[in-house]
Amino acid sequence: MRAVCLIFLAASVAWSATTDPSLARLEQQIEYVAHATDGVVGVEAVHVETGRTIAVRGAEGFPMASAFKLPVAVQILSLVDEGKLTLETMVSLTPQDLHPGSGRLSELFFHPGVSLSIANLMELALVISDNSAADVLLREAGGPVAVTARMRALGFAGIRVDRSTALLISDWQGAKNLPPEAQWNREIWDKLFDAVPEREHMNARRAEMKDPRDTATPDDMTRLLLRVWRRDLLSPQSSGVLLDMMDRCQTGKSRIKGLLPQGTDVAHKTGTLGGVANDVGFMTLPGDAGHVAISVFTKASNKPEEAAEKAIAEIARTVYDYFVLVPGTVH
Repeated sequence: MRAVCLIFLAASVAWSATTDPSLARLEQQIEYVAHATDGVVGVEAVHVETGRTIAVRGAEGFPMASAFKLPVAVQILSLVDEGKLTLETMVSLTPQDLHPGSGRLSELFFHPGVSLSIANLMELALVISDNSAADVLLREAGGPVAVTARMRALGFAGIRVDRSTALLISDWQGAKNLPPEAQWNREIWDKLFDAVPEREHMNARRAEMKDPRDTATPDDMTRLLLRVWRRDLLSPQSSGVLLDMMDRCQTGKSRIKGLLPQGTDVAHKTGTLGGVANDVGFMTLPGDAGHVAISVFTKASNKPEEAAEKAIAEIARTVYDYFVLVPGTVH
């Protein structure tokens, strides 16, 4: 992944299912294997070297869950490239910075006096999907408005960040009467969530599936990935930092990676929330077959998370096999 091929064709010359019958058949196969989950599935995949593209509900918005940490990282690294922030900047954590959900910060740090660099916060957010680290980064990035504005300025109107993970999870749980943020601490979250009756939680969960906030389209997420790969979105150094962290992602081993040949290099970022399972990133194909940028989103599932993960793994393997067996030629 670190020695990557940087050849990429503009979308204007990309092949799609409208011009290549075999790509249309691939899309049909993806629709078929997506039935492993009862949820709604959205996919966009692009063969980096030839621009061949397939999409299933590529223009539909899907909840990002923790995949939102990728656009937050892009905003952070953009500020670094602009000289407004450094990866060495130290950030002091306070009790209200310890948020619910995935990660280790809230489990390990009980007392004041902890400071982490921006680089370490990015490591935690991208490699182990730490929610507390991501929310601190979101604040340092200028907040949700700044991240969404960056996405729009870059041409990704289909990606929007509206809430911290703490607020997103609280809305998903159906929690009410959150205290002011200055009064947050690691002890309040379980009490707030446990106070929500199951029926209210399920109503809130269903509402989140229709909420346009904190969503992305598979199309725009994949285009964002491709811009990072091309190193024309961020500086070469910042692009390398982001790709390296994605390459070391420890979550989602049963998703894009799940059915690929052992040792296949996958640089990615996952997202998970009840009824939602996502994985977005790059697959390195064997030999000189190239690379695939892929975004797979699922939502509104009532089955266990494993069903959505199975669908993501089968979709990734289907795409992988196609681009290995149908090499294509660069225009």
